[in-house]
Amino acid sequence: MSVEFNFDDKVALITGVGGALGSAVANAFVEAGTTVCGGDIIEPNTEDFLLSDPESVDFYQADFSDEDDVVDTIDAVVDEHGQLDYLLNIAGTWRGGTPIHETDANTFDFLFDVNLKTMFLASKHAIPHLRASEGAIVSVSARSSLEGGEGDGIYRASKAGVRLLTETIAAENLGSVRANAVMPSVIDTPMNREMMPDADFETWVDPKDIADVLLFLCSDATTVTSGAAVPVYGEA
Repeated sequence: MSVEFNFDDKVALITGVGGALGSAVANAFVEAGTTVCGGDIIEPNTEDFLLSDPESVDFYQADFSDEDDVVDTIDAVVDEHGQLDYLLNIAGTWRGGTPIHETDANTFDFLFDVNLKTMFLASKHAIPHLRASEGAIVSVSARSSLEGGEGDGIYRASKAGVRLLTETIAAENLGSVRANAVMPSVIDTPMNREMMPDADFETWVDPKDIADVLLFLCSDATTVTSGAAVPVYGEA
């Protein structure tokens, strides 16, 4: 059974739009008729910017861990388009491989900046506009955030923070803004294939499939769903 979404006359802001998951989410929302605004610290037409058609989105270069950049970007989106309906907090990354007692403090700062602070700042400044449109926020947590584990505790902690902030935003905005998270495991991305060349890629989740879940969580089909952390890890 195929499912179609129609987000005509809606405006979405996607952070981390140049990454593998961000670009898949952008493509899905564009295909659904959304006006997509994409933010990223990486410029289009560079090797690390994976969105195949940058012209399909209104691009804003910004560091979403910098509050001034976030304010300027969200103000620009609303000034240009008159509204903001959806915020997709996709910006994030993974670092690991060392136990806590060997982990550099810079790694802690980096992961919490990229994975959690970006989500906090974008949500903080988007919420007033999303209240006006009765919109939605969807953020990316991780399956591994559900428990501790060896070698990537800082990553897990940062992604657990995304879940807790999602629940908090949902509680603080009942009836006006829905906030949910998705929890992937290993996503089939070029970076993950490079990092784990001997893995079974067939069990990994296609970013396009995760993008469809984000569409669903922004749609009218989930008007009674807020504060949820949705598994999107398939067999991974």
